[in-house]
Parts: sequence; structure tokens; C-alpha cells
Amino acid sequence: MWNQLELFAGPESPYSVSEVTARIRALLERESYLQNLWVAGEVSNFSRASSGHLYFTLKDSGAQLGCVVWRTQVQGLGYAPRSGDRVVVHGRIGLYEAGGRYQLYVDVVQPAGLGTLYQEYERLKAKLEAEGLFAAGRKRPLPQFPRRIGVATSPTAAALRDVLNVLRRRFPLVDVLLSPTLVQGDAAPSRIVRALAALNARDDVDVILLVRGGGSLEDLWAFNDERVARAVAASRLPVISGVGHETDFSLADFAADLRAPTPSAAAELATPDQERLREQVHQLRARLERAGDLRLSDARQRWAQLERALAYVSPQARLSNARQRVDDLNARAEASLAHCLAAAVQRLQSATARLAALNPEAVLRRGYAIVRDRETGGIVGSVVETRPGQLLRIQFRDGSIPARVEPEAQ
Repeated sequence: MWNQLELFAGPESPYSVSEVTARIRALLERESYLQNLWVAGEVSNFSRASSGHLYFTLKDSGAQLGCVVWRTQVQGLGYAPRSGDRVVVHGRIGLYEAGGRYQLYVDVVQPAGLGTLYQEYERLKAKLEAEGLFAAGRKRPLPQFPRRIGVATSPTAAALRDVLNVLRRRFPLVDVLLSPTLVQGDAAPSRIVRALAALNARDDVDVILLVRGGGSLEDLWAFNDERVARAVAASRLPVISGVGHETDFSLADFAADLRAPTPSAAAELATPDQERLREQVHQLRARLERAGDLRLSDARQRWAQLERALAYVSPQARLSNARQRVDDLNARAEASLAHCLAAAVQRLQSATARLAALNPEAVLRRGYAIVRDRETGGIVGSVVETRPGQLLRIQFRDGSIPARVEPEAQ
């Protein structure tokens, strides 16, 4: 490869830095033994990026090697190295092209000299996992608003102070019941089991925090004890395990209903945040007020609709209509009566005129007279109706006089 590089590259057509780096990376990745390495050394310059990746240098007396553990591999390590630790790591050699340096991409970290302890850890983990002790299906939900939290830890440990500080800040309403226990040493596993049993025997505890601060693998070994793992899995109450630091994984963590990276995080996971609850209450109150206003507005609209419907069928409306109808009928009756009266007056006047025209007195006022038979009172209207000596009464306009029919002189 380098012969080809020298053959084709020259001052007139040089390779770019990226091309050279890519070729070197290809060379490293082609070597199979570099892709499956176990390397021993001392950890230095250890750091954790905000992304969750781990960076450190592995060194011995003659050289040093940069190492990277990706975030996806961190949780499976079971052990987080620290500066000064002697470790054995497994990984593959690769090239970080942007930095122009080769480094070891690590997927397994074991403390040097503790190989037997780690073998026991892996054996117990595989055994309990095969029994279903770590199965996700057996994990129980945590109470949303615990009234009393049981804490199994050392009464003198910093972990207890951290837990109490978090609980006091987040949810001061909760009570805390300490079940004291050793958290390190040969006697610790049995004491931890008893502390868990004491909390499970009570009826006033809602959730258990099993916590301990950070330490070495040997310091945390009590939480890898099979008895502790089984006690955590068999707990009647849900258990949150917060043992060590974020990269420390114990068998108690796997057996617990929830694993927290630190004791403080365990306290946070066990309780709601009072500030968030207060905000939720304010939001719910605002929603309730809006809902009440909406319901009230709907009720008012419905009331107005019912009022209009009631007004439409109300007897008062019909009564008003009837009154107006009566007024209309009265007006029509009065108009009709006036018309009939006017017509009657006109007829009377016409009849009076006709009667006046036919009145005998009118004829008498024109100089005519009415002749009546005094005996019968009948009207004598013709000469032929008279007889000599007949007694008559002649009626004039202003009175009447007697008369008698005399025979005509010869």
C-alpha cells in the first residue's frame, strides 16, 4: 500500500490529509487482531462527556493509548473506571480522523486483579437472569404520591443525607422511615436483607429506596450478593435501587423495580416535584375556570332559548293576541253598526219623505179636503158615493166642518 502511495503521489499531485488518513484507517481496520484486543494498563485523564460517552487514557511505563466507551456500551460495562485504576479492557483499534489519532474503542472494562470477582458477578447475573429475576414483566409501577418512603441504608452514610435533601426539596409532605443497615463488608448482605424485610412487614410504607454512595467494586460487592438480589426481587413493596454512581451496575439494580444512577436520583424517581405539582394545579384551576365559564355561557344561552320558547307558547302572548282580536272585532262591530245605522237612517229618511208625500195633511195644505161619512167614518171619494141627506164631515188643513148632501135643484 505504501509503495502504491509513493508511486502515485508526488509534488505535482499530492494526496490530501483526508485521503492519507482514510488509507491509514483502512490499514488498521484490515488487521483482524487489532479489532479484538485485550489491553491492560492504568487509567488516567478519565472524563464523561455530556453526551454520556466515556474518554480516558490507558498507559503503562512506556506508552499510552486513548480509549473511548460509547454511551450505548456504558450501561453494560458493570464497572466504571476511575483515574488511577488498573484495568483490563477489550475493544478494537480505530482512527479518529478529525483528530488524526488512533484510539481503542472499548466495550468491556474489568479491574485488574479482580477477575475472579467479576467472573462470580457474571455467573450470578446469568443465573438470576435465567430464572427471570430481572424480567421486565415482573417490574411493578411506583406509587404516584407516596405517603411514606422506607430507606434502607447506613444511618451515617452521605447517601441518606442526599436522599433527605432531595425529598425535602421535591416533596416535603412525604414521611421517611429509615431501616438502618450495613452497606459494606461481609456482614452487610444479611443486614440488607433484614432491613428490607423490616420495611416489608409494615403496612404504612409505600415504596423502598435501597441506596448507597459510590465506591470500588469491592466496596459495592454486598449489593451483588445473591441473597440481596433475591430479597429485592421478592419484596412486597416496590424497590428503587440507587447504588453507587451512574456507571455502577449491581445485581440489586437489575432485581429492583427501578434502577436509579445515584441515591439522589432514586429520591427524585420516588417522588413528584412539588413545583411541577403546583404548576399542574394552577393549570387545572385555569382549565376548571374556563370550563365553568363555558358551562355557564352555555347555560345562559340555553336559558335564553327556553325563555324565547316559553314566550312563544305563553298564555300571556295568546291573551294579548285575544285582546287585540277583541279590539279589532269591537272596531269592526262599531263600524258595521254605524254603517247599519246610517243605512237605517237613510231608509227612514226616504220612508219619511215618501210618507210625507203620501200624508193626507200634505194634500190638505195644498187646498184639498177629505170628505168622510159621519156615520161610518169612511172616505167619500166620489159623487156617486153620496146620497141626498147624507151627513158628511169635510176635513180641511186646519179643521173640519159638518155638511149634508142636498139634492140637486131641478
